[in-house]
Amino acid sequence: MVPPFTSTPAGQLVINWHITEACNYGCHYCYAKWEKPDRQRELVHDAGRTKELLKRLYEFFHPDNKGNPLRQHMDWGSVRLNLAGGEPLLYTRRVLEMLPVARDIGFDVSLITNGSKLDSAIMASMATSISMLGLSIDSPSARNNEEIGRSDRRGRQLDLAGLAAAVDQGRRSNPRLRVKVNTVVNQVNQWDDMTSVIERLRPEKWKVLRMLPVVDDSLAVSQQAFNDFVIRHAHLASIRHVEDNQDMTESYLMVDPMGRFFQNAAGAGARGYRYSQPILEAGALAAFAGMRFSAPKFLFRYVAPAGAAPVPSPGAISAPFNLMVAAPA
Repeated sequence: MVPPFTSTPAGQLVINWHITEACNYGCHYCYAKWEKPDRQRELVHDAGRTKELLKRLYEFFHPDNKGNPLRQHMDWGSVRLNLAGGEPLLYTRRVLEMLPVARDIGFDVSLITNGSKLDSAIMASMATSISMLGLSIDSPSARNNEEIGRSDRRGRQLDLAGLAAAVDQGRRSNPRLRVKVNTVVNQVNQWDDMTSVIERLRPEKWKVLRMLPVVDDSLAVSQQAFNDFVIRHAHLASIRHVEDNQDMTESYLMVDPMGRFFQNAAGAGARGYRYSQPILEAGALAAFAGMRFSAPKFLFRYVAPAGAAPVPSPGAISAPFNLMVAAPA
């Protein structure tokens, strides 16, 4: 039986490469904790292997690659590489070197950062090489940020005014640059009002995510508290995209710092991740085989308009079809 989402147009396929686990903040809910093979360095420190990984990813996810099993369920016209962490700008030089390489290979490129290392000079250097800048900001409150863990070892927190100046510089350097803010709703910030932050940064998109207990559930927030946070920010619905826990699982294409596809561990109460074989060793198709991915959830995130209802949870009448990607025999 052909699934109902066959050949649904996605416009752009987004691959999230978490280039490093390292971060200068210590958010207690952080999910950027990966199992590392002994004595293996993150690929970001090897320019040659980084370029080879990007080439293999682009070849596999190229819109014209009919051999990609996702093509049975989705169509896309371009591929965006989203660089994330950890905090990618801890390795600013590596990132600035990587951006033109990725663009020359064929990727559209975006970057997610906590903003602490982003200044106007760095922004000017990379603005024309990225199409979107993502900013992870959870609270306007210094006290709440400290409790969440959004401070470095010296207790320094994000300078919102400095970040806003860098964002303004990015828009001057690249008028087509889109800005996104990601906010993880958790036990600490559930009563916060993010209006002042959103109004200052003027993002085209505000993603509101419920804290997902991948590694630790100490800051988990109730369904009611999450719903209340969303409702209190109804005046920002024109740019707001909401993701509950069930919307996040098996809906991202993710690569870890070692160059492996990964997904959240399956099953109620499961923690951690499931990993593929290393892409540089097995090839992208073989590595991708067996990884679970929900095309409907992906399409909701990147195609549905702001304020749209999320994909129903598994078990509902219209439960999403979960694709088990497998290599052809």
